[in-house]
Parts: sequence; structure tokens; C-alpha cells
Amino acid sequence: MKLRLGLPKGSLQEATFHLFKQAGFDLTVRSRSYFPAVNDPELEVVLMRAQEIPRYVNDGVLDAGLSGLDWILENEADVIEVADLVYAKSTSNPIRLVIAVSKYSDIMTVSDLSGKRVATELVRVTQKYLKENGVEAFVEYSYGATEVKVPDLVDAIADITETGSSIKANNLRVIATILESTTKLHANKVAWEDPWKREKLQNLAVLLQGALRARSKVGLKMNVPGEQLETILEILPAMKQPTISKLVRSDWVAVEVILEDKQVRDLIPALKKARAQDIIEYPLNKVIP
Repeated sequence: MKLRLGLPKGSLQEATFHLFKQAGFDLTVRSRSYFPAVNDPELEVVLMRAQEIPRYVNDGVLDAGLSGLDWILENEADVIEVADLVYAKSTSNPIRLVIAVSKYSDIMTVSDLSGKRVATELVRVTQKYLKENGVEAFVEYSYGATEVKVPDLVDAIADITETGSSIKANNLRVIATILESTTKLHANKVAWEDPWKREKLQNLAVLLQGALRARSKVGLKMNVPGEQLETILEILPAMKQPTISKLVRSDWVAVEVILEDKQVRDLIPALKKARAQDIIEYPLNKVIP
């Protein structure tokens, strides 16, 4: 038995491969190949554009795939959402589909787009949003370089932004957000009804979400004098409760905790001041609740 899985080729490929490696799956691919090797004989991986993956999942060509909610909606794909995976090309935040105009434009609201020309790769999603807002505009498909088309070729664009830097760099101004999108592990309905494939997908989801959950956290170990334990516990945050174990032939204890990595910088000096010793910070691969 094999699960045929579509993974995004292009801008999201590197981030996806890194996530899978953290989850325990090593993917290797030659530069012109669309079929990566993977260290799991139960997986068959196909690389393709994220825009196409939901359509092939919907049609049953793929059992499952990773693609954004934006492309699932654009393809009008009737699929099962297995897991929400909040990661993107550069950050761990959702991306946004926004409507933007030239910063010098007199277009201030969505209503001002009536009768105007809008360029986008997500034609169906944009048309639906404009219709819901009572706006009749001409929405055309953009084959790329969408940001540079304003204002000489079109009046506005509907484009994906992750950090907003490209919008600002092209002297554009956002007037509306159509939707927020995250990467979805989604499955074909027939594949989901197969017990073996469903369990494989659920296990995959646990590992991928565990890897994402671990990205913002680290482990912290230290040795603490017994009389200072309560002081140390007051300083330490924890996901649940710290692990405490007594050191052999000593009144000292070992304390271990999982916490947000951004907290460590301020915590370590405070822990040292409270007489903690042998403090060790270590990265995590997965956090499974």
C-alpha cells in the first residue's frame, strides 16, 4: 500500500522539505525531477505547483496533498481537511490575499473598484469576494509579476502577501483583505474512506503538526539546590509542570522544562542568579500534546 502525496514545487518547496525532515521524512530530489525519493516506502511523493494540487486531489489523481486554503477555494475542490499547517515561505504566519492599488490612486475602498480592472491569479476567489460586496469589476488572470501592473495596466491587483514587503516595494496600498490562508494537508474523499490511507494521513498529520509546534519551543535543563527549588519554580514558565528528579547522593534536584524560545534570553540570567547551575538549552524536533 502506498499513499500518493502531492507536495508544492516552487516557493514553498524548501520550507516543506524542511518541515518533513523535522517530522522524520527525508526527501531528496534532482533538480529536474518531480518525483522525490523519501525514506518511507509507504509514501509516493509528487512535486507540482501548489495551484494545481487541490484539483488533482479532488479528482483522485492524488490521495492527498499540501496546498493553501486559497488554492483549495480557487479550484473549488471538495476535499477533506486533515490538518492545518501554519507555515509559509519565510515565516510561520498565515499569508493574506489582499486587494492593493497604487498608493497615489484615488481608490480608497472596495466599492471604488466598480467598473475597474483587477489582475490576479485567484480569479474565482476574487470574483466571489467582489460580488459579495456588490462590486462589478473586470477580473483578469495574471500570469505573474502582478504587482508591477498597477497602475499602468490595471487599476488594482488581488495578490498573496506574506510580509507585505513586496506591496510596499512596488508603491502599493492595501485596501482590503479577501482572506487569510494557511497550508492545508487535504485528502481525496475516496482515499479518506480507505482505513489504511486515513490512518497514514492521521499519523502524518500528528508528526507534521508536532514538528511545527516544536519550532517556537526549546527544552531547558538545570541543576538546582533543594532549598532554592521553590524560587526556581516561581521563575520558570512551563507547558504543564516541570520535570523534577533528585540527584543521587545529593540534596540537589534536576529540573527540566519546555518553554517558548523567546523567553530563554531573559530567564537564564534570572535562573543563574537564583543559583541554578549546569543550565542546558536544547532544540526540539517535535512536540506532541
